[in-house]
Amino acid sequence: MLEPHLPDDVSVRRWILVYSVYFVLLAAPLIVLLIAQGDSWEDWAHNTSVTFRTATVAAKLLGLALYLSLCCTFLPMPSMWIVSAVASQHVAITGDAWTTTLIVASIGAFASMMANLNDYHIFTWMLRHRRIAAVRHTRTYRRAARWFSRSPFFLVVVFNFIPFPIDVVRMLATTYRYPRVPFAAANFSGRFVRYGVVAFVTYQLADYGWVATITLLGFALVMGLGRVILSVVRRMQHRSSSRAAEIESAVKQTPRES
Repeated sequence: MLEPHLPDDVSVRRWILVYSVYFVLLAAPLIVLLIAQGDSWEDWAHNTSVTFRTATVAAKLLGLALYLSLCCTFLPMPSMWIVSAVASQHVAITGDAWTTTLIVASIGAFASMMANLNDYHIFTWMLRHRRIAAVRHTRTYRRAARWFSRSPFFLVVVFNFIPFPIDVVRMLATTYRYPRVPFAAANFSGRFVRYGVVAFVTYQLADYGWVATITLLGFALVMGLGRVILSVVRRMQHRSSSRAAEIESAVKQTPRES
């Protein structure tokens, strides 16, 4: 049973309207530009890469934004390939690395932010179901919420920068009812850095293509996991030390037999 009056201050219907208008504003001009290019539907279906390469700069950037706006938890399509493809020198968005990086990273980050906000609203709607909302009363969630509450903005940024297979922090942020404005800002910041790195490396190392990009992202993933593991180890050590201190204090307070 749904709880329509759950005080989460989120209008899912309003978001659906906003996202629909946003989607149409991207899709409509892209279709017009592709039609103006003169290729038939069969050519687009069989020669997508050629069509994309010969399209106008506006069409390429609209395609980037449209695709990334759809990449979310409920439609987990890979995102790195199109960022790398648009940033390639062969696609020729601009004539230099820094301008290409800035444009691709900005548009890509905004599109991913919209996709993640879509996740936020869908998760919010799901949490209005009593059985799903019951997750907030579990011990696991309480522990995760305490961990998240220490630095929510930083965690959302990190999980958007490092390509984790499952973005649990995005789900946790929604369950925690983290405000949408800082949530959106953190998503944009993390994705801007990630896409900026990918775009710059791809443009500069055009001859190496995906090898350089994947190597760099793999290094970032290892560093991120190492940071998480280190944090967990420190927490366990802190608990062990606290427990040892409690035992020692209890032993000292125990009266000795004469």
